[in-house]
Amino acid sequence: MTMLEDVLAQPHQLGDALWRAQAAGIAKQDRPGGLAVCGMGGSAIGGDLAAAALGDRATRPITTVRGYALESWRGPDSLVLCASYSGDTEETLACFEAAGVVGAGRVALTTGGQLAEAARAEGVPVIGVPAGMQPRAAVIYMIVGVLECAALCGAAPGLHAEIDTAAELLGTISPADAEPLADVLHGTVPIVHGAGPTSAVARRWKTQLNENAKAAAFCSELPEANHNEICFWERGRAAAPFAGVFLEDPDQHPRIRRRIDLTAAEAERAGAPALRVPARGESRLERVLSLVMLGDLLSVRLAQLDGVDPDDIGALVRLKDALDDKP
Repeated sequence: MTMLEDVLAQPHQLGDALWRAQAAGIAKQDRPGGLAVCGMGGSAIGGDLAAAALGDRATRPITTVRGYALESWRGPDSLVLCASYSGDTEETLACFEAAGVVGAGRVALTTGGQLAEAARAEGVPVIGVPAGMQPRAAVIYMIVGVLECAALCGAAPGLHAEIDTAAELLGTISPADAEPLADVLHGTVPIVHGAGPTSAVARRWKTQLNENAKAAAFCSELPEANHNEICFWERGRAAAPFAGVFLEDPDQHPRIRRRIDLTAAEAERAGAPALRVPARGESRLERVLSLVMLGDLLSVRLAQLDGVDPDDIGALVRLKDALDDKP
């Protein structure tokens, strides 16, 4: 399948992802230490997006670990979800081993590889993910896997009903929805602003623009950006064709709306486009997933406009090969 086909399959992936998580046979066990999601790139973002979808409904810590080591305080009272699409991500394999050493509960989320092999050898449940996609295209499987693990360890309520309704909403989103955004952003360097529930989504937009469109893009978080980054607009637009993108959600603090107004005005004053993109849907999960899908479609559309193959990841392959050559 092409990247566009994988993105358009997201509504159908939700039900399949939930079935796969439930079929893994993960024992429900109260874990006061909460959930750690260990992964990199497209496998890690599921932890951020699931936490954003849960918001204040999470009752225990849900953290994303991007690296070779768990937090120093993790112990047997935590559940550690090790997510690696390939199953061979060295950072995630290191965290899987570290979680075993401290006696934490473990779950693997993968298509196979060394992670699945190690998990099955040690009796650790494995949530299977369909092979044949780019890792970043499996984002729905990552999000749903995290949500299910959070519910099973007592870190959050289950969201099965919201997953069902989200599938209906995502089915209404099409490539045409991304075209007006692409028309404005083509040839620019987007700075995607998020706040509260859209902060993780802003990161997803940035990384999808990087990988799929091979485009320079950055993400920023409000209100922090108003205490430093906002000063850049005055001279930054002269250095590069920056554009401001602002992801909006009704769950954002009321003062965030005013900050978006003022930050967008600063971008426009510098001569930059300032796009306001509202989330769709009633539930928080719907709104997170609708923005994710729209950003994914945007990245594919920008790749098409520049004649770029969104599936190509030559730079990542070269880096991995170089890392494999030397310790």
